[in-house]
Amino acid sequence: MTVYRIKSKSRSWDGVPIGILILDAAYPCIPGNVGNATTYDFPVRYKEVKGSSIERLLNERDPKLLEPFIQGARELEAEGVGAVTGACGFMALFQPRVAAAVNIPVFLSSLLQVPFIRSTLRPGRKIGVISANASVLTDEHFRNVGISPDTPLAVYGMEDQYEFRSSVLEEKGTLDSAKVEQEILSVAARMTSENPDLGAIVLECSDLTPYARAVREATGLPVFDFTTMIRYVQNALVPRTYEKGCM
Repeated sequence: MTVYRIKSKSRSWDGVPIGILILDAAYPCIPGNVGNATTYDFPVRYKEVKGSSIERLLNERDPKLLEPFIQGARELEAEGVGAVTGACGFMALFQPRVAAAVNIPVFLSSLLQVPFIRSTLRPGRKIGVISANASVLTDEHFRNVGISPDTPLAVYGMEDQYEFRSSVLEEKGTLDSAKVEQEILSVAARMTSENPDLGAIVLECSDLTPYARAVREATGLPVFDFTTMIRYVQNALVPRTYEKGCM
């Protein structure tokens, strides 16, 4: 007989492995997006970081957002999640300090996968990064997730793509997914044409995860995104049970 014990008298539920810090923004989060709970076949718990607008996080890199991010991570930890992720690659800005503030794993940015990916590739092969806005992705973001300066990267952005920019970065209130898919495929085609030595692609932006399969099929390259990272950690938190079979 299995005996279960209460973990905390401060909460009335269990069984949520992943907590997600999400921006204080308003645009459609379609299936496949980190911000859409139907993306997962396991439970997740969201925590909106109040005041963390796209403008403040991406363009201003506002250091005053650090405390709300730490508070959000601590609240998710207290609510019983096993690990805390983010919903924007630019949360890399706070990765080290948020990780230091809690007692559970923190993986705020999909860019955390880059050092791992590099170790799997033949020396000299580049890693392509498709970002929501490459013009504001800095060395500090890379440094905070362990990407060394000598990592061969090809960084391209979606900031000049009208449907993506107006829907996500400018929050117009609607999103035409078919148009965004064509835009990211256009960016991916240009990236691969200009960088024939690419070995893999990372989608920095959580809003680009619904198009990972299309990018994979168009480029033939492995595509990593927030969901590959989240599922990796979830599998570590909830390992599969194996049946004993006949030998």
